[in-house]
Formats: sequence, structure tokens, C-alpha cells
Amino acid sequence: MMSLRRNKAFLCCIALFFIVATLAAAVDPEPADAAKEEPKEEAPREFPEKKWGTYYDPSNVFCGKHDCYKILGFDYYSKDGQPTKKEITTSYRSLSKRWHPDKNKDSLAEKRFMKINKAYKILTNAKKKTEYDHLRERPDEYFYKYGSTMYQYAPKSDTVFVILFLLIIGSVFTWFAQKNRWQQIANRVVKDAVDGLKQGEGGSTESIGLRRKAEEEMKEKKANGFIPAGSFPMPTSKKAKMKMTKKEMKEMENEELRPLITEMVNEITDFGAGFHQPTWRDLLIVRMVFWPVHIGTGITWQLKYYARRLSKAELNDDEKEVLTKRAVGPVAWETSTDDEKKAWLKQELWVMENLEEWCEMQEVKQLSKKQQKLYAEQKKREKNTKKRD
Repeated sequence: MMSLRRNKAFLCCIALFFIVATLAAAVDPEPADAAKEEPKEEAPREFPEKKWGTYYDPSNVFCGKHDCYKILGFDYYSKDGQPTKKEITTSYRSLSKRWHPDKNKDSLAEKRFMKINKAYKILTNAKKKTEYDHLRERPDEYFYKYGSTMYQYAPKSDTVFVILFLLIIGSVFTWFAQKNRWQQIANRVVKDAVDGLKQGEGGSTESIGLRRKAEEEMKEKKANGFIPAGSFPMPTSKKAKMKMTKKEMKEMENEELRPLITEMVNEITDFGAGFHQPTWRDLLIVRMVFWPVHIGTGITWQLKYYARRLSKAELNDDEKEVLTKRAVGPVAWETSTDDEKKAWLKQELWVMENLEEWCEMQEVKQLSKKQQKLYAEQKKREKNTKKRD
């Protein structure tokens, strides 16, 4: 009995041991080896650019802002002297393998690999290396030869295209400039004709003729019972006429004639003295073709003129005409009548005193009749005073 009880107690102890072991495994399921493993730390990221030094190379002719020597792990100012070509090649192979984009997953690996290649090409080329070493401490020479990023040559353009473009722009400009010249004279003629200015009031023969022609045409149209669009009907009753002043009647008549005068002026293509409506001859390209002819003709005439003056020959008719035209101006010459031109030639306006007197008379013609009389009286007094003296 005693032995049986001992066996039961032994079995109970063994069962209790297994129960405790099972409970311990459930509480800590991880194996002992796993508890001993520690998390691996990532390797710190490299930044070799911090050791690449600096160099003045704003145009990126060599290695940019970095030193080609330090990129490959050398020092230009080292006491041991400059590296040999063999040492440069050895360092290049080592660094290129290390930073090759296929082997190094760093985001900047490709750029660093390209910098290493560039440094190797510079330092293994004798001519480039000599220039690189020479310009190291001479930024002024570098700037003179390669410039800077602030001042760069623009991309090369097609010269023929540029010249054609400029000629087209110039031709458009000369066409509109000629149109503007004609328009200025046309506006002045319209204004003078509408205002009814006479010869002594600033009106030209052209504006006076247009005014007269417009008045005749208006009379014919009114006789036929037709009033042009935009014109003002004149009052017919005596009371309405009495209420209007002479000035108002004149203004109404002028505005009535304005459309007719404007239409007549627009039909005039050439006012003379170069004031004409633009044509193909006014394009810059066409003018340039005739420049040599005009310049050659002008120089030839001038040389002949000086030669005749040195030989003390008298002025011929051609020289008198050219000198008079220069004196009065091309506009006045072209717009004048044949009688006026003959009178100017007789006055010898190429002489300064005669020209001053002529200019004074032109200003007097712009005055009113009353002012012209006062001017004539003043001139008589001056002549009488001179005779007495």
C-alpha cells in the first residue's frame, strides 16, 4: 500500500511539472534566440560634396563649383606634389565603382558619378589640366575667356532670317510713315478749305481751289433738290435766319461742305514734295535698291559744283535751281507754281541776305490784310530814315 501511494505521488509531481512548463510556454511563445536579436541600424548617408572643395568655374567649363582634384580625393596644394596619371586613374576606378548608379541606390549617385567622370577627363588631358591649373588663381583671365553665367552669348541665329525680318519690319514702318505724312497734309488741306482761309490767312492754292469746287458742287446738288448725308439743312424762313448770327451761319455752311471737301482730298494721291499716298516704291527694301543711285548722283553733282566754284565759273541754270530748292525747302518748291519758281530764281535766294528777306515776306503773307498794311508802312518809314541818314 505504501509503495502504491508513493508511485501516485511521483506521478502527480510529474504531471504538475508538465502543467507548469506548458503554462510558461503560453506566456512567452518567442524562442530564446529571438529575444537575443537586436534591430540593425541603417548606415549614415554620405555627402562627399562637403570634401570636394571650391573652384571659380561659373560657366561649368571644368568641374563647376567643385575642385577636380578633391573630387578624385587629391589635394592640389599637397606637399607630396600633384598626383600622377596612374594615381588619378586608380582613384577614378575606385570612386566610379562606388558611385555607379547601377550599384549605388543613392538618389544623387548618378550626378556624383558624372562629376567623377568629368574630373577624370580634365585631369588626364594634358592641355585641359594645364589650363585648369593656370586659371585656378586667375579668375580675371577665366572671365575674359569664358565669361560668366550673368553674361552669356545668346544662341546663334540664322543671319539671313534676321536680316529679312528686319527688312520686313522696316518696310512696314516706312509704309505707315509715308501714310502718316500724306495724312498730315490732307488734314491740313481739309481744315483750311473748310475754314475758308484765303491766301493771306494761311490758305494754300490747293485748299482755296477745293473750297471753290466744293461750293459749286454743293450748289448743283441743292438745285437738284439733293442734300448729302451728314450735311446740315440751312434755315429757309426769315425768322430763323434772323435768329442766327453770321458766325453761326458760316459754321453751318462749313460743316455742310466738310464731307465734300474730305472726299475730294482723299482722291488726291500726291500733294507734291514727297507727300503722296504710300506705294510699293516707299517700302524700305525698294528704297535701299535706289540708295546707291541717289548717293552717287548727289556726290557727282556736288563735286562738279565745287570744281566750277574753284574755276570761278558762273552758276548755270541747274545749279541755280538746286540751290534755290535747298533754300526754300523741297515742300515749298514742289507746291509752288512755275511763276513763283521763276520769281525765286530771280531773287537769288542762295544768297543769305536775299533768303532772310524772302523768309520775312513769307511770314508777312500769313498775316491779315490790316497787319500787312501796317508792315508795309513800317518798311517805308525805315527806308525814309535810311535815306535821311
